[in-house]
Amino acid sequence: MRTKHTFRLPPQLAARLAEYALRKRISQAMVVEAALETFLSPDGAEQLEAALSRRLDRLSRQADRIEQQSLIANEAVGLFVRFWLANTLALPEAALAAQQAKGRERYDNFLAALGRRIAKGQSLSQDIAARDQVDQDLA
Repeated sequence: MRTKHTFRLPPQLAARLAEYALRKRISQAMVVEAALETFLSPDGAEQLEAALSRRLDRLSRQADRIEQQSLIANEAVGLFVRFWLANTLALPEAALAAQQAKGRERYDNFLAALGRRIAKGQSLSQDIAARDQVDQDLA
């Protein structure tokens, strides 16, 4: 059996209650009942803390993955630049224009390949992980 209660709400709160109930397609009484149950529950604070803890753990794992991927990307770029600077010879003035044109062509090809990889969802970190797995399987 249910007990009837009558109470007054500020206009803004009443409007929010009505909008929420309409959006969720439930009665306002059910919203108030659930809110009171949550508010009066002795476990409410513990449940909230557990939910926040799970969310923070997930965010922490995501941040760790982002950090790992950025370290891989930074190391790859640094290694490439070091290799390129160590192995690129200075060109004579006569060959410079032809080499610049070839460089633009290679750069366009690089951008096209990068666009294809991104569209497919491929990443350097996935390639590295797959290669590590193959190396472990062979060992």
